[in-house]
Amino acid sequence: MSPSSNGDSPHSATATMTTSASANIVRQYPLPNRDFTVEIPSPQLAAGSNGVNSLLKSPNSLKAAARTPNFSREGILGSAQKARNLSQSSDNRPETMSNGIPKSTSEESINPLKRRNTDAAVDYPRRRATIACEVCRSRKSRCDGTKPKCKLCTELGAECIYREPGIKLDAGDKLILERLNRIENLLQMNMGGPGNGMSLSHDSPNMSNGTALSGDNLMLPSASNSNFVSIIPSGGLGTWSATATNISTMPKVHTNAALHLLQWPLIRDLVSRPYDPQILLQLEMAREPLHSLAKTPCVDLSNTNAYIEAYFDRVNIWYACVNPYTWRSHYRIALSNGFREGPESCIVLLVLSLGQASLRGSISRIVPHEDPPGLQYFTAAWSLLPGMMTSNSVLAAQCHLLAAAYLFYLVRPLEAWNLLCTTSTKLQLLLMTPNRVPTDQRELIERIYWNSLLFESDLLAELDLPHSGVVAFEENVGLPCGFEGDEQEAVGRDELWYFLAEIALRRLLNRVSQLIYSKDSMASTTSLEPVVAELDFQLTQWYESLPVPLQFPFTRTMLPDPVQTVLRLRFFACRTIIYRPYILAVLDNEQAILDPAVRDSCTKCLEASVRQLEHITAHHAGHMPYLWQGALSIVSQTLLVMGATMSPSLSSILWSLVPHREAIDQIINDVVMEIERYAVLSPSLSLSAEIIKEAEVRRRTFLSG
Repeated sequence: MSPSSNGDSPHSATATMTTSASANIVRQYPLPNRDFTVEIPSPQLAAGSNGVNSLLKSPNSLKAAARTPNFSREGILGSAQKARNLSQSSDNRPETMSNGIPKSTSEESINPLKRRNTDAAVDYPRRRATIACEVCRSRKSRCDGTKPKCKLCTELGAECIYREPGIKLDAGDKLILERLNRIENLLQMNMGGPGNGMSLSHDSPNMSNGTALSGDNLMLPSASNSNFVSIIPSGGLGTWSATATNISTMPKVHTNAALHLLQWPLIRDLVSRPYDPQILLQLEMAREPLHSLAKTPCVDLSNTNAYIEAYFDRVNIWYACVNPYTWRSHYRIALSNGFREGPESCIVLLVLSLGQASLRGSISRIVPHEDPPGLQYFTAAWSLLPGMMTSNSVLAAQCHLLAAAYLFYLVRPLEAWNLLCTTSTKLQLLLMTPNRVPTDQRELIERIYWNSLLFESDLLAELDLPHSGVVAFEENVGLPCGFEGDEQEAVGRDELWYFLAEIALRRLLNRVSQLIYSKDSMASTTSLEPVVAELDFQLTQWYESLPVPLQFPFTRTMLPDPVQTVLRLRFFACRTIIYRPYILAVLDNEQAILDPAVRDSCTKCLEASVRQLEHITAHHAGHMPYLWQGALSIVSQTLLVMGATMSPSLSSILWSLVPHREAIDQIINDVVMEIERYAVLSPSLSLSAEIIKEAEVRRRTFLSG
């Protein structure tokens, strides 16, 4: 069955949770930490049974196997990277349902949770090289391809310009370009001369869009030389800029932010004045700092056990960055230091702050001017951060990451970004030479790295901030496999499924921004069609590859499980922005809806928007990590729906997605009231609340006029 508004997911029979479970409690899945197998359904098997057919070893077993996990980069993250031709027709794909989800998929279909053989030969059609310069193309003359100037341009004295390869490359072209880019990068890193001890791994997998390399396979030390080679990017620390071969990172310039919709036809009539998309950043920059951080910290340690338990039950599932096996050791060290010095003390205090915060539900429901829960512990941890600032250890990076997580909870995105920049610098210093990271901390630094990358991508999606450069090390960092330690010492479960799923989805969202919303993206709906079809196919593959406990049903009701709730909301947010350009096309020209492909894409976009907004309080499930990001996503989808109600052709589609016309008005009204509750949390959200409120007033005036 397809992900439609009327049916369950393919695995809803096993994924639907009992309604008696509390929506505020993160359900724990019994995943023993040693010698267990996990059922990962392939698309073929899902339709039949839930029997064990695709097995994964436990995270700890994977660690023991020389850190070569089945959760390789080409597995969990490879659903879009296998040299897929973004311009190819969908005719070569398996038979699909009407909404684009495959009825059945072969074993060769791309499964993000399943390792695939990257050494297989690539079968691609031969084609003549097109190396003619622009002058020869315009004159329709035969070009000899000589560089820097061809023969004709030399004779004419004309400027000889060769067209750069675009996005429309077949698999063979892309593979050749990527291999050449890889060789060039390795030569740049090896410019120090021979004898530096570097040799390439013979089993290094193929590159595809810069994502197919797993952490330990990129560069290995030579057997004859124990020295490691620096893997710092040739541009220097923090100076990386995205290249055309890596489309899974946020572009430097894009139009995906929420306030960009205020420049669209009809939607711009919903506000009385134009808004610079930079206004949100300016408001956050002018924000008053947290005054309580200047106070002398005073903490109550009488209820620490409850807060620790709450952290591992409710918080660590989002970040997966605290080892439950070494926690008791950290706590003993912090206790011996009186919680006044050392990274262990800082980590314990930050865990207590997040744990206490998780027990109070959404911060949007806390009485204004009341100290948020966990602030006393965060203040105490804050007093220790200066000492961590000058330390370049893995634990110091962990301190800054956890502090950033609490600032996200407080809806202070710019302060969190400042701490993430410090985290990024420490990560780059540690990762530029592999032997700087102790063996027992490699798993931890991988998790810190991916958290930093996820946080930064979320911020870059809405704010025009400098890129930290940490993404340059993405090829060298493996995916998390599982913490090691004594199970008897564990204070909670080490759950990775959500974290891995979020990494894959965030990278897909970045690809959407690169291919559709960057300054170099395609403009017409015709040129977008194969790209949009490919991205939606990858989103479907992402969903089908989720472990059964994480696969959410596509029913129209709220879900009791917060993890499934968050993943479902993220799914619809991603699908909305994939198809959003078609809404712009119709708002700009109503006749565009006459194209059946445009109409179908508009339907998918509006359905995903409605599904994201119809139960607005469901977003509370993700308020610990995503309140600010989620609020701006809500604002953008609401503006989209408002604009659709003002378009004759789009409004007819919209009415078909809800039981009655008044339902859309009720959804928008609920959103306005919900965003108003967020206004006290952040100046950027306060402005968003004003915009959405004014827009609704002007929309109703427009429709009644």
